[in-house]
Amino acid sequence: MRKSGILMPVASLPGPYGIGSLGKPAFVFIDFLKKAGQKVWQMLPLSPTGFGDSPYQSCSAFAGNPYFIDLDILRKKGLLKKGEYGAKECCTNEGAVDYAALYHSRYGILRKAFARFSTWYPDDYYRFCYEQGWWLEDYALYMTAKGLYEGKSYLEWPEPVRSHTPEAIRQLYAEHEVEIHFWKFCQYEFSLQWTALKAYAGENGIEIMGDIPIYVAADSADVWAAPELFLLDACGVPKEVAGCPPDAFSDAGQLWGNPLYDWAHHEKTGFAWWVRRIRYALNFYDILRIDHFRGFDTYYAIPYGAKTAQTGEWRSGPGMKLFRAVKQALGDVPIVAEDLGELFPSVYELLAESGFPGMKVLQFAFGPGDSEYLPHNHPVHCVVYTGTHDNTTAAAWYRTAAPAQRKKAAAYLGLNREEGFAAGLVRGALASPGELCIIPLADYLALGAEARINTPSTLGGSNWVWRALPGQLCAANAKKIAALAVLYGRA
Repeated sequence: MRKSGILMPVASLPGPYGIGSLGKPAFVFIDFLKKAGQKVWQMLPLSPTGFGDSPYQSCSAFAGNPYFIDLDILRKKGLLKKGEYGAKECCTNEGAVDYAALYHSRYGILRKAFARFSTWYPDDYYRFCYEQGWWLEDYALYMTAKGLYEGKSYLEWPEPVRSHTPEAIRQLYAEHEVEIHFWKFCQYEFSLQWTALKAYAGENGIEIMGDIPIYVAADSADVWAAPELFLLDACGVPKEVAGCPPDAFSDAGQLWGNPLYDWAHHEKTGFAWWVRRIRYALNFYDILRIDHFRGFDTYYAIPYGAKTAQTGEWRSGPGMKLFRAVKQALGDVPIVAEDLGELFPSVYELLAESGFPGMKVLQFAFGPGDSEYLPHNHPVHCVVYTGTHDNTTAAAWYRTAAPAQRKKAAAYLGLNREEGFAAGLVRGALASPGELCIIPLADYLALGAEARINTPSTLGGSNWVWRALPGQLCAANAKKIAALAVLYGRA
């Protein structure tokens, strides 16, 4: 079945409190998707943001972002009062997320809600803590210790907390039990709100495509609590770190800094951690996109302490051994493989053997030769994009692309000023034989570089901050998008 969807981070939803939430802003967006004839909402990771405000550098592979907890829902539950929160505390610009403002205001608001909640913990809360304890305990302990030690990396914490010893854990509980419950409360409320939102999406025929990064952050609850899963030295420092070699995004390559997996250890356990991670994600999502899929075939290892990614080397990953273990445990799983970047023949072989659809991005299609990204070369079993969260918008790409690329795109897609260059790229993606087409909202709106979500290998205030404005999710825009879905057989 041909269908289409929209790429829209939860953080980018419009709303009054500085960042998108799982409350009314998300419900309104689902209504917009339905009116626009869409079947899929693709999100970015829902995890807490980390270094550089990136959701791909999170302190937990399993936790939800507390910033996404809807404050109005907490007020309706009697956990907040109207005068205790407002737009001025965390919103300096309704078109952009101010993470610094959120950091200084949002947790104080959530602590007020927790103070009322904690007068009597309901049975449902204890049930949640029990069922999710396999990851929730370590996350709450990690966040508690992080606060105690002024936000420092866990490698700088005093022994025996740094080493996660049983006596250190007992002492944390004895001295900071209320703080530990605060972090569990945030995840409990996130879970309640997500469950309601996911149900509403299903009732309206909208599938949720989630996203998990292949790697976890070096300073995370995951590495702190289970160092045996990663290639670390005796002090817990990564021996090598993740990234990718020089490519179209960066001449120096991308130095991500994530610790690499000890794949030999994972194999000995039957890939239990990965099976559990994918099972957990598929309880959240209908479809799961795994970022940097090519890293399961061969991954790029950069010496720890290197200044750039240019000195890295390729190493062999687990390949199909991992996905056979996943299939044995979970059956056929609805995974989308982010198969972009420098691809060896073995990556194509892994993708084919896995049976997962890969991604085709139109912005990569108009170089010399007969590119695999040109629509006439797309297989049916793929997901088509004008661009991803790491690309600039379609309109900005056309303005800044090399003249030869613009000329080829214009000839191939029949681009013209009257229709708009972004609209022509959208039309080209929707016309693809690919069974699923995902268009970033900014491309439907023909927005420029100001709506770019992320520029790889850069830091600063421009990444992960873009937010749509309320008027952009209007009936007129939904009607235009719906007409395209009908025209290209995706409604």
